[in-house]
Amino acid sequence: MTHLWVRAEQRPNEERVGLTPEGAAALVKAGIRVSVEESSVRAIPIDGYRAAGCEIVAENLWPDAPRDAIIFGLKELPEDGTPLVHRHIMFGHAYKGQPAGRDLLRRFKAGGGTLYDLEYLVDEGGRRVAAFGYWAGFAGAAVSLKCWAAQQRGGIAGPVAKYASQAALIADLEREMAGMDRPRAIVIGALGRVGTGASDLCAKMGVAVTKWDMAETASGGPFPEVLQHEIFLNCILARPGCPVFVPASAKTDPRKLTVIGDIACDPTSDFSPIKVYDRATDWAAPALRVAENPPLDVTAIDNLPSLMPVESSQDYAAQLLPSLLTLGELGAGVWGRAKAEYDRHIATV
Repeated sequence: MTHLWVRAEQRPNEERVGLTPEGAAALVKAGIRVSVEESSVRAIPIDGYRAAGCEIVAENLWPDAPRDAIIFGLKELPEDGTPLVHRHIMFGHAYKGQPAGRDLLRRFKAGGGTLYDLEYLVDEGGRRVAAFGYWAGFAGAAVSLKCWAAQQRGGIAGPVAKYASQAALIADLEREMAGMDRPRAIVIGALGRVGTGASDLCAKMGVAVTKWDMAETASGGPFPEVLQHEIFLNCILARPGCPVFVPASAKTDPRKLTVIGDIACDPTSDFSPIKVYDRATDWAAPALRVAENPPLDVTAIDNLPSLMPVESSQDYAAQLLPSLLTLGELGAGVWGRAKAEYDRHIATV
């Protein structure tokens, strides 16, 4: 019997989950054994999973799960160096040259486990079957506007926290920007899930958006138009051949740009299109100031959808459920393609 083990998230400020009780009930009905760890932070209560017929297990018990269990989580595992013996479904962030990603692959190699990276679950046409992108874009644009509003007050953005809903987030942002003229934003990757979410947030806040996608960036740059907007929202995944949108010289070049929202958030990748910063920011300190006079702040939080954990979990889980229902055929379809990607990268470790 296929056994899916839903682990508790161990990363700070991570309350999302990739399976709802309704989805768990569908898996159980399909003959899949589902174990769900208790969690002190998960946004969706455990009682629903119990009612769905799941086995409830202790928090963070996954290292001791049966060897044939498939461990399912979202964000990274504790970086303790232990070999990984199970098959894991998660966002590995391990295939683009990230130092932490290489360490993760070494742990899989040492333990004989396998990574089915959620970012690389794709259909026959190469399109991702599930993504948090819309909510990442929505929340990333909101945090970027918070950074801009803090600049107007002569400061830098303070800590951010989760919201019960998008309506609560909008209400809070309206209070922060009350009485301020709105900035102009440019969104690159505007036609994708992330760019759509970012553009929608800007529209709700009355921020004019210049929408760019592949056609506008096909020349390969440079792109002086980016520096003529107060806010730049990067909504594309870094891949080989990606053009540079913000060169290192932007720190000293004449510019209107004062906030970069790197929603894709891949600063340690060799392919990052933003060259003015080298590390992610977080909930406690969402803005990294990289230049003065005028200021230039970068916000790059890599779990943005967690700002709205219930809505983003429900949306993502609904997208992913059809693939989870095929877990009994790990060698085919989306899982077979993800395994092939893993095999390609683990061979380089």
